[in-house]
Amino acid sequence: MYANMLLQYKEHLSKLDKQIDALAKEIEEYEIILSIPGIGEKIAATIFSEIGEIDRFNHPKKLVAFSGIDPRVHSSGKFTATINRITKRGSSRLRHNLYMAVLCGIKGSRNKKLKEFYDSKRQEGKPFKVTIIACANKLLHWIYALLKRKESFIDLC
Repeated sequence: MYANMLLQYKEHLSKLDKQIDALAKEIEEYEIILSIPGIGEKIAATIFSEIGEIDRFNHPKKLVAFSGIDPRVHSSGKFTATINRITKRGSSRLRHNLYMAVLCGIKGSRNKKLKEFYDSKRQEGKPFKVTIIACANKLLHWIYALLKRKESFIDLC
């Protein structure tokens, strides 16, 4: 009984995946995000669905704040904290997919520009997760610029 239910759910999920792919391919912004090396179909669809219309943001830093990967600065009087965490005030799905996109981009050097940026931050002595968030920030700035200009990503390296 439970095995049949599980098989029905898997079949239903595969139909939904096909519908999502078919709908996403009709959208120009999806193709623009998909042109970035390291970003696959599911991640591109999720990033686009979470961002929505890029015209809502008049600056890339507002998109970064919307995603919740901007640093939270804690200061009081003369005290300024040395450890600053991200705000996490935005979409957790967007943060998760940006994290995965960065990992896929730097793995195997699929995205050469991102890999060079990652390597430079690691050579500065930054911890792994700090470097990944910096790369996600950079990736969001690229996505913002590409969507505003309606251009595809060109990897010149």
